[in-house]
Amino acid sequence: MWTGSEPGRNRSMAALDVEDESILASIFRDSFPDLRPGLPRDHPDFTAYLSELSSFGLEKLVREPERLEEERAQILQQTRELAFSNYQTFIRTADCTEHIYRDFGRVEGSVSRLLDKLPGLEQKCRGFVQQAEQIGAARRMNSLTLNRHTEILEVLEIPQLMDTCVRNGYYEEALQLAAYVRRLERKHAALPVVQAMVQEVRQSSQLMLGQLLAALRCGAPLPACLRVIGFLRRMDVFTEAELRVKFLQARGSWLDSVLAAVPDDDPYAHVTKTMEACRVHLFDVVTQYRAVFSDEDAAGAEARVFQGWVARRVRDFLRTLERDLRRGAGGRLDSLLGQCMYFGLSFSRVGADFRGQLAPLFSAAAAEAFGRALRDAADRFREDMGAYAPVALPAALGGAAPPPAPAPQAGTLQPPMALLDFPPLACFLNNVLNAFNELRLCCPLGLGHTVTRQLQDALCTVCGELLLFHRAEHSALSSREQDVFVQMCVSFAEDLLPFINRCLQLLFPHTHIAQCTEEKYMKLFPVICSQSSFLKSLSLKPLTC
Repeated sequence: MWTGSEPGRNRSMAALDVEDESILASIFRDSFPDLRPGLPRDHPDFTAYLSELSSFGLEKLVREPERLEEERAQILQQTRELAFSNYQTFIRTADCTEHIYRDFGRVEGSVSRLLDKLPGLEQKCRGFVQQAEQIGAARRMNSLTLNRHTEILEVLEIPQLMDTCVRNGYYEEALQLAAYVRRLERKHAALPVVQAMVQEVRQSSQLMLGQLLAALRCGAPLPACLRVIGFLRRMDVFTEAELRVKFLQARGSWLDSVLAAVPDDDPYAHVTKTMEACRVHLFDVVTQYRAVFSDEDAAGAEARVFQGWVARRVRDFLRTLERDLRRGAGGRLDSLLGQCMYFGLSFSRVGADFRGQLAPLFSAAAAEAFGRALRDAADRFREDMGAYAPVALPAALGGAAPPPAPAPQAGTLQPPMALLDFPPLACFLNNVLNAFNELRLCCPLGLGHTVTRQLQDALCTVCGELLLFHRAEHSALSSREQDVFVQMCVSFAEDLLPFINRCLQLLFPHTHIAQCTEEKYMKLFPVICSQSSFLKSLSLKPLTC
């Protein structure tokens, strides 16, 4: 048995390797069933005791159980003494343990409740954090807003500023503000304040659009029209074709207002003033249109819009002229014809010569005036025959010769002086000559047939009145009065009718009428005008007593 010193034993314990531990485990396997290889390495005290035990001799090993029993009894005795002397401490320890156990139970319950409440607290904390972040962002935004207060105020005042510019006519500045607001809308379309601003600016833009169109409905000169159309183009509200139509509509409305202001009491004054207004203002509108819009860039439809508008204005003027001629403006047809011809000539420079359309109107007016004059002459002859009494006059019965008629002046046609013996025929001839004198001022060749028919109707009326007079007064007339009446009828047939025929041939020469046989008289309007100028120099002298 090894009985070395303590250092040697320590060296022996240190030299114990895994194989020795396995041997020990095999020896004490039945005494220590829980012992397994590798456990001594986990229990240093137990391994040290086994190493020490293996180094004992036989005698010491025999006494080792007794020693252990004595040491156990000693330790148990010390434990009893310790417990007896410190029982109060143990009691207090037990009480403390019980209190601690109860406290731990309460703590465990509180902890459980705390754990149950922790998710809600976590959620509320997250909400608080989010709210704090929102408040912080709002605070930063408020600080930024306060720092940019001046710039923001200027932006918010844009609708009011634009409304002021529009109402005061500062359209250039208003368009700049509208363009700036459109840029803001493209960048910040989702912001409610920007949406409200855009809506207000659009309302101001509509007001500006109405003012610009209203400016075209007044007597705006060419520079103003150019400026207004430039603003409308920059607003980009209408296409080019729509802009042309709007311009013509606005200028047409202004022209209608000017024409509506012309007094309508006197037909002649109305048509002359209407003609003058149309000639001046309509030509200005055409000039403005051609200056504002380029016909070279216009498509076919856009060009036809302008042509149709001009044709409509000319048609409206012709309707007004026709209406006033029917109302009684035909007393001075020569003056009206000259003005209308000048009007049409001036519009030939813009491709709207309408002189060819004047012939039917003036022809109808001249025919109506001539027919009315003949009807008045026939009615006057009827009244004269109702109060006529055949009286023997020297000229009619071959008595003293009447005073010699004065020599006819150049360019005049002397009526037969024998008709002076018969006042109804003389008055009828004077009325017919007055009608001829009015007709010669505006005498289109196309009226030849109409004038001839109207004369024929008037002369038939005269013949009928003579027959009625003869039937009514034949039995009451003396032989001398019957001779006077017969002489009156002879003078009507041999003097009055040939003279009227010569006047008619003078107004409507056969050569010119032959030229119109195969053509419409509207195509010979220049010939008509030259014939009218020739007839103006000719005077049909009436009979004078």
